[in-house]
Amino acid sequence: MSGALSGLLVVSIEQAVAAPFCTSRLADAGARVIKIERPEGDFARGYDQAAAGQSSYFVWLNRGKQSLVLDLAQEDDKELLRRMIARADVLVQNLKPGAMARLGLSVKSLCAAHPALIACSISGYGDSGPLAQRKAYDLLIQAECGLASVTGRREGPGRVGLSVVDIATGITAQTAILEALIARGRTGKGADIRISMFDVMADWMTVPLLNAEAGKPPQRLGLAHPSVAPYGAFKSRDGTDVLISIQNDREWRILATEVLGDAVLGTDPRYATNVARVQNRPDMDGIVARAFAAMPADELVTRLDKADIAFALVNSVDDLSRHAHLRRVDVGTPNGVVRYPAPGPIMGDVRSSLGPVPAIGEHSEAIRAEFG
Repeated sequence: MSGALSGLLVVSIEQAVAAPFCTSRLADAGARVIKIERPEGDFARGYDQAAAGQSSYFVWLNRGKQSLVLDLAQEDDKELLRRMIARADVLVQNLKPGAMARLGLSVKSLCAAHPALIACSISGYGDSGPLAQRKAYDLLIQAECGLASVTGRREGPGRVGLSVVDIATGITAQTAILEALIARGRTGKGADIRISMFDVMADWMTVPLLNAEAGKPPQRLGLAHPSVAPYGAFKSRDGTDVLISIQNDREWRILATEVLGDAVLGTDPRYATNVARVQNRPDMDGIVARAFAAMPADELVTRLDKADIAFALVNSVDDLSRHAHLRRVDVGTPNGVVRYPAPGPIMGDVRSSLGPVPAIGEHSEAIRAEFG
């Protein structure tokens, strides 16, 4: 494959979501990614059958890779892996902490033997500490780090509706690897990168944490913002949920005059500043709700657009499927082509072209011959 990472070899002992997310993006950029799978395959292959009878997770996160089946209980297969790592630029692994060492393949020893190697280890809680050996999955970390406590409605905590912890961890790993590649280009030295899902999400939780430690713990508000108002969803006369975001006091005055039709509201001291609007949120939300409920969605959208007020329709996933801005790509899979959303980056005028998703062990014979 062509791309910025063309010519680089990535060996990934991976499963599930976080590590495959990272390596799929490296593959998108042109790296050769060899995915090491157990004889039964990555267990994410069995998550669902939504993508042409295959797992939607697996089809999304394993495009452009080669699949090599290894039984690491067998010495011959461990030796093959050692030879591959000796030629690799990047090693990614998300086995349980200590598992690599128990196989006689500790990351520390591999980095010592191959000083230019960039190794990235992904875990739930890191290599040390009281929870280092605890199993960790996306929703478990959402609960453990406090994310679930600030998600959902007032009546109880909620799950973010996609694998946000895994995705965030995969993005963090990808970024760290790219940083290490840049540094290696200058120094010739590799890196031993450790990333834990808990650390990643604790970082993302900085704003709620600082507010809680300042005595203002964030409250669950559903589709509203804890510190900005009005920033939430309101129903039109025909039942469409329209979410608006007022970022400053000038925008509030524009909303009041050009959308709500009441210029006096813009300077009313109960609502004139964001601090005042947050303090008087129930009354203010009631005013906005009544004004929105008096207009059909088409009129609301026209007024909001004309006033340059930030807003969005609260769409369903079905709405996303038909959305005018949705870009898709065709990806080959063992069961045929699957069309799904294109990666976010647009690199100049080059249209995204992604490699196919491999069958279990599809490249085993060729890779064994190459490295054997």
